[in-house]
Amino acid sequence: MGEESLRKRKGEHSGKEDGQSVQSHEPQTMNLQKQVGLISGICMIVGTIIGSGIFVSPKSVLANVGAVGPCLTIWAACGILATLGALCYAELGTMITKSGGEYPYLMEAFGPIPAFLFSWTSLLVTKPSSFAIICLSFAEYASTPFYPGCDPPQVVIKCLAAAAIVIITIVNSLSVKLGSYLQNFLTAAKMIIVTIIIVSGIVLLAQGKTENFEDSFKDSKISVSSIGLAFYNGLWAYDGWNQLNYITEELKNPYRNLPLSIIIGIPLVTVCYVLINISYFTVMTSTELLQSQAVAVTFGDRVLYPASWIVPLFVAFSTIGSANGTCFTAGRLVYVAGREGHMLKVLSYISVKRLTPAPAIIFYFRSLDILWFNHCWTHCNEVYKKRTQETNQGKFSIQCIFSSTPRNTNTGTQPKYLGI
Repeated sequence: MGEESLRKRKGEHSGKEDGQSVQSHEPQTMNLQKQVGLISGICMIVGTIIGSGIFVSPKSVLANVGAVGPCLTIWAACGILATLGALCYAELGTMITKSGGEYPYLMEAFGPIPAFLFSWTSLLVTKPSSFAIICLSFAEYASTPFYPGCDPPQVVIKCLAAAAIVIITIVNSLSVKLGSYLQNFLTAAKMIIVTIIIVSGIVLLAQGKTENFEDSFKDSKISVSSIGLAFYNGLWAYDGWNQLNYITEELKNPYRNLPLSIIIGIPLVTVCYVLINISYFTVMTSTELLQSQAVAVTFGDRVLYPASWIVPLFVAFSTIGSANGTCFTAGRLVYVAGREGHMLKVLSYISVKRLTPAPAIIFYFRSLDILWFNHCWTHCNEVYKKRTQETNQGKFSIQCIFSSTPRNTNTGTQPKYLGI
């Protein structure tokens, strides 16, 4: 009996070992780690929404409504509308806990064809072009202080934008935490300039600078078309409220942090936008604001001088923060599309050491192609204009030479011009 029980024990033990050995040879799947918390989620929303628009061209809303009162109302209403849309996305994100933004929602609701079309349209056109445009805006503001009194050369702007694309892509490919920490830092930097502008406006209001708010609805242009265009321009400034849904799988406790980040982040942006516009109107009339090329710079020259140089510096921080948030989130769309078989399979791979979707993020080096195409197009356009101008000047000079020929008094006709 003792020998039989001993054999049974050995058999059970060997069976367990065989089971463990078989289990160890099974392929192990690797997923992105949940490394984004509540603070990082709020910074991702705020940092992506607040770019350069509110500092450069908030006049687009004012140009359509024509008065201060409707302008501030439209900015607040756009914030409410963006919050409602983001809350709908929060509900979708807690029901379908997949990264990729609209892509998995289209997949679940309408099938693979709309999701496939959305992914390719986003990855080939909208996302890389948006990333390139934001980096160009950063390069322009970052290089402006080095060229006082003139515009920076286009070559400098595009080289600096290309460097920004490369650095942001490398940072987000190396580490999720590093990209998240960079986003938190840049969001804090842009909130500094937001706070400076708001506090300056409050101080000016306390000093009695309220003349631009008297009869604030006077001379307003209220119509369906003007309100629609104002909402269009205002909602463009709120673009980015859905960015957190692109990284749902990497959120810690998404059922709590996703809706909470939205509830905190977008109302915070709405309050900042309204208060910034109020600050602008304390030192500028509607006409002056419409004529300003960069409203925040004009505000800094009138209020913050001689420290007005901090405005373009922090606008550059704000713009590069928006670019970093765009790259951080859009790379997940490439990753999810590759995982579902709608893109190359290699784009769904994850770095074993760094736990980042490195191939999907590196795919955004395509933004350099857009910069190169833009540079070539601009160069060809300049060459064409130059040659056209030279040709027109040649025609003019030849006509002038021939027009100096004396008039034929017998026939009373003018000399014929050479058709060159």
